[in-house]
Amino acid sequence: MTRPGMAISWRWHHVGPLGLALLAPLLVTGWLGGQGALTALGDFPGALLALMVGIAVLCWNLNAARWRLLLSGRAGRLGQGRALALEMAAKFALCATPGGTGGAATFLLLLARRGYSPARASAIYLVDQCCDLLFFALMLALLVAATLVGAIDWPHRTLIGAALLGLGLLLLGLGLILAGLPRLLRRRPWLSWPGPGRRRRLARQLLSGRRTLIATLRLPPRVLAAIFGLCCLHWLLRYSLLYLAVLGIVGQGGALTDWAWTFLVQMLAMAASQFSVLPGGAGAAELSVGALLLPLMERDQAAAAVLIWRLVSYHLYLLAGAPVFLVMLGKALRRRDRAA
Repeated sequence: MTRPGMAISWRWHHVGPLGLALLAPLLVTGWLGGQGALTALGDFPGALLALMVGIAVLCWNLNAARWRLLLSGRAGRLGQGRALALEMAAKFALCATPGGTGGAATFLLLLARRGYSPARASAIYLVDQCCDLLFFALMLALLVAATLVGAIDWPHRTLIGAALLGLGLLLLGLGLILAGLPRLLRRRPWLSWPGPGRRRRLARQLLSGRRTLIATLRLPPRVLAAIFGLCCLHWLLRYSLLYLAVLGIVGQGGALTDWAWTFLVQMLAMAASQFSVLPGGAGAAELSVGALLLPLMERDQAAAAVLIWRLVSYHLYLLAGAPVFLVMLGKALRRRDRAA
């Protein structure tokens, strides 16, 4: 397994992609909306922008509370302030690295500071990701059902159904792998490439992670319900940011005030952003959201809404998380050097 510290080590060649990621919303806005988009931005209500920033801060705290419940005292005493710092540092690394690879690595490294092994921390992170996948699968199922009964008439129905099928298969595949992991590890052909010592070490790490995952899933039902409830509340609030951005641009009497559609747009766009080589899915996220909004909005309005949305859902995460990340990572690396 790659050490977390190696996975998030900074190099100067990271500055270029991160700079492009920061400029991507401005470039897309200029290309898609031009001068009209800048005019729409100037008319955006300041109170609504403050509300969006407040929602982002609340989302950080909801996730911090979820980490506290997931760890359940197994990584030492973790108050809300320390959990919030962990969340902000991990989110910064997630947004600052291509494919979000730095988020998990930062999480593992910061938990290692608290005596939590990478294998066990990986299991906690997997439970967190499975909660997210389950929530999105349920939301997609509800949206697909709404389109089938005719309650809503949206474009791209085939795309919605394909997304639901993909999420369902992913959850099923994860469940089957975890259930059959001990049997899989006993089959030598699957692990014939490393030497015997490395193969045993890898098997111990995987089984340790599986045990931690099972122990987490055996938490009291009220705790599991609270974890999933916090997950649902976090994503419902965070994925309301695009709706608020659109509402501020077009006004309450505008052509698009459908919260469910903007929620779905973000889900599809975030899936498309995984194919971007830039940090935070930059470029792909803006273009996907803009393309999905264009059938229902003017070009300049769609461009302005995308820019406001990315400023709050991406740039704010980088701006607020950067100092926390640098402080916490510096402490972790100094402690590791002293131990070495």
